Amino acid sequence: MDDLSQENHLKAYGITFYSLQKGNNVKWLLNYKGGSFLLEDIEDFRNECKIRGVSYEVISDTEALRILEQIASPSQNMEAVILEKAPKIAVYSPKGKKPWDDAVTMVLNYAEIPYDVIYDEDVLQDKLVLYEWLHLHHEDFTGQYGKFYGAYRAVPWYIEAKRDAEDLAKKLGYNKVSQEKSAVALRIRDYVIGGGFMFAMCSATDSFDIALAAEGVDICEAMFDGDPSEPNYQNKIDFSNTFAFTNFELVRSPTEYEFSSIDMTRKRRIQRTEDYFSLQEFSAKWDPIPTMLCQNHTQLVKGFMGQTTSFDRNTVKSTVLVMGENKTNNEARYIHGVKGKGMWTFYGGHDPEDYTHRVGDPKTELDLHPNSPGYRLILNNVLFPAAKKKKQKT
Repeated sequence: MDDLSQENHLKAYGITFYSLQKGNNVKWLLNYKGGSFLLEDIEDFRNECKIRGVSYEVISDTEALRILEQIASPSQNMEAVILEKAPKIAVYSPKGKKPWDDAVTMVLNYAEIPYDVIYDEDVLQDKLVLYEWLHLHHEDFTGQYGKFYGAYRAVPWYIEAKRDAEDLAKKLGYNKVSQEKSAVALRIRDYVIGGGFMFAMCSATDSFDIALAAEGVDICEAMFDGDPSEPNYQNKIDFSNTFAFTNFELVRSPTEYEFSSIDMTRKRRIQRTEDYFSLQEFSAKWDPIPTMLCQNHTQLVKGFMGQTTSFDRNTVKSTVLVMGENKTNNEARYIHGVKGKGMWTFYGGHDPEDYTHRVGDPKTELDLHPNSPGYRLILNNVLFPAAKKKKQKT
């Protein structure tokens, strides 16, 4: 899985997932040639690699043992992690949403990794317990319809989306979309606390935390929910309820395409040609979780924009692990944390291979980006729940 010998990094994850589906354990060789996978030598897997265009190397048992001994050496920042079971995956996305409007959906399809699409009704019916891994689609959990009001309030798709959201909220027994979205955010929070793995991108990161912080507080203006927001609502939000962010200021204006001071999109001063973020290096033997999440064939990843592009380091809680950052711009791009028995990862930006993805932009053709480092970070999170859990010492 290094940058020279792997023809298609993204589909390699699909081969690994396929092996797990067939009931075979896989060893994830952390930091060995870009985070390689050691699979059983089965003809079916060889054929799948050939069909999908994935590079592979057949090695003897003796060579495999030599590699594992090298990895086990205390002098090497490497580790072999056993992947045991293909996780059952849910993508939180509204029905009818175009699949290319979400990077995770695109890369799952490209890598041929199966998933179910769920939405608010499923979440409120407690169907999340059926899944080990949940992705939050580009979403607004605050009930402000993505803050698209300023630019798109007269556009048919915005009017239709608003009407559909209001109809769904009423169907589910809520007077307002903001109330319904808050209930959904709380169920997702409980899913993570109970042991689930959650991965969110773009506006599903900060809007989720804002919804948790503003539980029971009306932060929506009249054009969103029919009545004014609460007076002095900024001082009523509770930062202790959030996963990742603290001490942020909400953006009050309904016409401004921004939720809060968490996002760096309008605060960044960086040229596209210079827009990169670096991945942190962790101890594979002592910190296998962030090491897994950062596996890549490069430590430097191209930046990309989104409604929520990146996170102001001043708003990131001290308990949060920053795995990818642009230090010059004081922004975090890729962060991780623990909540209860579960874990979560937030990834800023919309599409790792479409720098300024906008409403209505065409689909990103991943055949043109089979070795995308930005997309590899997504797939690291997909495989992460398959890792064998270490027994706690007593």
